[in-house]
Amino acid sequence: MMRLMKILFFFQHYSNMADATRNGPQGGILQFMMTNKLEAAMWLSRLFTVYCSILFIFPFMGLYEAANFYQRALLANALTSALRLHQRLPHFQLSRAFLSQALLEDSCHYLLYSLIFVNSYPVTMSIFPVFLFSLLHATAYTKKILDILGPTSLAFLRSILDKISANQQNILKFIACNEIFLMPATVFMLLSGTGSLLQPFIYYRFLVLRYSSLRNPYCRTLFSELKMLLQHLIMKPACPGFLRNMCLNCISFISRLAPTAN
Repeated sequence: MMRLMKILFFFQHYSNMADATRNGPQGGILQFMMTNKLEAAMWLSRLFTVYCSILFIFPFMGLYEAANFYQRALLANALTSALRLHQRLPHFQLSRAFLSQALLEDSCHYLLYSLIFVNSYPVTMSIFPVFLFSLLHATAYTKKILDILGPTSLAFLRSILDKISANQQNILKFIACNEIFLMPATVFMLLSGTGSLLQPFIYYRFLVLRYSSLRNPYCRTLFSELKMLLQHLIMKPACPGFLRNMCLNCISFISRLAPTAN
């Protein structure tokens, strides 16, 4: 009888602890994540992308492991992009109209981006857009998690997230700059024997999509700013004539390749 009473006592004790956990901050976070599983899955995959990107940029575990983290970061980003694309276009259709609509989405662009570089030679420049986009998009959801823990919880982390949000425009410009200069980098990789023959052509299609993006104008903006900067420099009297002509021909060639922005 006494043994049965002890069992009942411990059962009630641990049941109360479980209820407290469910009703406490941890339980609130779990409930919040379960209300929108797709958003929670994208948040976790973005955090994993950030984690793998950091371990590639700073190879604490050696160069061989860094190459593995490079692939993992791109695969995690591909997963995030696929989930985001599904969220934006939930009803998949095997049709040309659906494909055209999908190609307008930034998530589709970065799904293609991940597939372009996932099996290529690891290049630090190619991981920055993936890393920074994941960091930016994970910031807002992380703030919601911290709000559930309490308005004053983890003040140091909150200050870091606030700084990231405050510098969002600069980060997006830096990403666009990476996207642009990766085009000549893919050509250099091909000439040096570390890239594939198709990679520059496929990446050019990606860059066209980014230039035509409806939601993110930074690629177009950076192209225009770089063009004006270069024109300003080459029109100075100190610039040699042959260099001026070469730059003007390059500007004209790139302008012909640029699509008509919507």
